[in-house]
This record gives sequence, structure tokens and C-alpha cells, in this order.
Amino acid sequence: MARKQIVWKENEKVSSEEFQSPSAAASFPASIPESIADCASEYLLYIETVKGYSERTVTSYREDLKHLCFILGAGEKISSVTLENLRFCVGTLSKKKYSIPSINRFIASVRGLFAYCKKFKYIEKNVSLELTTLKMPKHLPQFMTSSEADAMCRSPEKKELLWESRDRAIFEMLYSSGCRVSELTSLKWQDFSSDFSSAMVHGKGGKGRRVYFGEDAVSFFKIYVQERNARFPASAPSGAKGVDYVFINQHGERLTSRGVWYIVKRYSGLEGTNKPVSPHTFRHSFATTMLTNGADIRVVQEMLGHSSISTTQRYTHVTTERLKEVYRQAFPHSGSED
Repeated sequence: MARKQIVWKENEKVSSEEFQSPSAAASFPASIPESIADCASEYLLYIETVKGYSERTVTSYREDLKHLCFILGAGEKISSVTLENLRFCVGTLSKKKYSIPSINRFIASVRGLFAYCKKFKYIEKNVSLELTTLKMPKHLPQFMTSSEADAMCRSPEKKELLWESRDRAIFEMLYSSGCRVSELTSLKWQDFSSDFSSAMVHGKGGKGRRVYFGEDAVSFFKIYVQERNARFPASAPSGAKGVDYVFINQHGERLTSRGVWYIVKRYSGLEGTNKPVSPHTFRHSFATTMLTNGADIRVVQEMLGHSSISTTQRYTHVTTERLKEVYRQAFPHSGSED
């Protein structure tokens, strides 16, 4: 395959004729797909309908494979793609200043596509197996101390910016359970235990696990539920327009992950604590607090829904660094300046 001269344009889009989204395809094509775009469309349909990947994951894969189609040509035969071509794609994204996580996600999406094509014998060799991911720089997770987390959780009550009981419940539930923001916003009524002290969430890959909420989280959640049903009776479970999802916005519609990001930004910005954090910071803070207080790392791994213990071990480095900091500040012979 000849290399394509790339003239990159912001928000470049592959035409719908070249690249079909899985929701637009009614069924798998009867004939064997040959082009990159046709194989990508079929693969996206497969991971959405057969593998059951989340809408967010499918959307991410779709965007990555659009890059592949644009750089190499949507109509090019996938059987003619070489390892050099794929490395060229990675180099192109790198030149456009894409972040290392974004490029590694692109590589993962390409690997998935080629593994699918090899499985169904659309290609003879999976050249993507030799495509290596970029080394991630080591960054310790950002976390809040217990006092900072408490201040953040109390900020809705003090600032009265949006919807106090809902926002307080969200913060308390994120912090006391360690669940992802996407898991929290996907919660439905049937996911909760009868007393709201725990819930079943579905994480990456659709894996289910039970998470637990602290007393404050449960208390404010119950207040929120009462207010929710009073403000939007039609959106209550028994209402005419019942909304299955528990957390809703000011219009009575499902609250999205992006909505929670906005809420956290408001309360941690200049109007609130003035210590900017993200929804994921609550998760980091939960893990760090658990390990600092002596929780077994395997238990924390299970609570966070990590498939690999190495992911959870990042937080042991955080607690170690924190201990070193406390030691340097408190011990007179630690070598720190007065």
C-alpha cells in the first residue's frame, strides 16, 4: 500500500458512505468485507451487539477507526495493510500532538479490528500484533485528603449552587464507594439494595460488582429521592414518564457523566472550594484512604473493579509518598529544613 499524503483538517470526517456506524447497519453483510471501512463497520456492529460493549466504548472505537480510515484510505483493502502502515498512523497522530493515552487507545482499537478480521479469515496475518503501545509516563493519581474530601462533600450545602441534596448525594456516594462516574450515572432503581446502602454497578467490559455507600451518602440520597419525586412526579418510577435512571438533571432527564463533571467543576472551582478536582478524584481518594487505613489491597482491587492488581498497586505508591511527606515534616532528623 502506498502511503497517503496526509493533509489533516480539524474535525475531519469520513463520509457515511465510506464508514457506517453500527446502529445504522441492520445486519452483518452477506459478502465478505474487503475495505478498511467495511471491516470497521462490521467490527463495530459486532462489539456493540454481540460483545455488548457500552455505548461510550463503541463511540471511542468508532472515532479511532475513523482515524485509520482517513490516514490509510477508507476504501483500501484491509488485507494490504502492513505493519509499516500502522506505524505511520501512530506517527501521524503523534505529530498532531495526540496524547499518549489517546494513541494507545487507537492502537487497542486497531488491534481489536485486526483480531476480528483474522478470526473470521478476512486477513491471513494479523500485522497489528507487532504494533507496540507507547510507554506511559508515571503519574501518581491525584487524590484528596480526608479533610479535603469532607470539605468537597459539604460544599453543596454551603454554596447552594445547583441541587444541594442531589449533589451532596453524588459526592458522598462517589467518595464512599469508589465507583466510576459512568457507573454512578448508569444506576437504575432496581440496582439498589432495599435500604440504599449498596448497589450493583457494571464497569468496564460489563463486569458487575457490588459497591457500598456510607451513612452520609445514604442519608442524603434518601433526601434527594424525596425531592426528585416531588419536583418531577412524572419522572418518578411510577410516573407517566418514568425515568429508569436514578440521577436526573434540572429538567427531569437522565444526568450524564458529562453533567457530573460540570457539577464537580462548579463546586471545586472559584465559586466553591477553589481546589479543582474531577469526579475520578473521588475514586482515587477512596482507594488511597482505604489503603492508608490498612485495607487489604485485594479487597480494594475488588471494590474498584480492577481486573489487574497492578492497577490497584498505583495507590500504594501514593500512600508511600504521603508517609514520606509526613515523616519529613514531623521527624526532627529527617533532613527537612526548619
